Amino acid sequence: MSGPGDFLRQVLAYEGDQWRAQDVRERLGHGLDATGASVGAVRGGVRDALNKFRGLTHDDVTALSSELWDPPVFEHRLAAVVLLQSRVALLRASDLTRLEGFVRDGRVPELVDPLAADVVRPLRAALDDRARRRMDAVLDRWADEGGMLARAAARVRS
Repeated sequence: MSGPGDFLRQVLAYEGDQWRAQDVRERLGHGLDATGASVGAVRGGVRDALNKFRGLTHDDVTALSSELWDPPVFEHRLAAVVLLQSRVALLRASDLTRLEGFVRDGRVPELVDPLAADVVRPLRAALDDRARRRMDAVLDRWADEGGMLARAAARVRS
């Protein structure tokens, strides 16, 4: 557990609402738990964490995103997506493996769509031609595999 991770988990637990959590669990299903924190609370919590823990490096951001993604809790995973959205400029081509794992385990469009459109797509756009061609080969594989991977590949390319 990291300082930023602990901070975000505390914020999301504090901002949670049992009725909203139950609604999220029923609506999304797929074995995801929920704290019941609103999307605004998730975004605000990430913003506050980035202000409190300034200077997070590439490795800090990717480790924190994995830490948040690990438990199957919707708001924690959404916080990981928001974190990556806000620090996408730090990401590298080598991060695609981690992002693919997130997409594979995303389970619901509410996580996969923003991950694809707001993290993977801008990462692809920032790559040089050689790295972009390699990423396109990965996206072709995603499209062939179907499911959430195909959905993500389509979002990245749209």
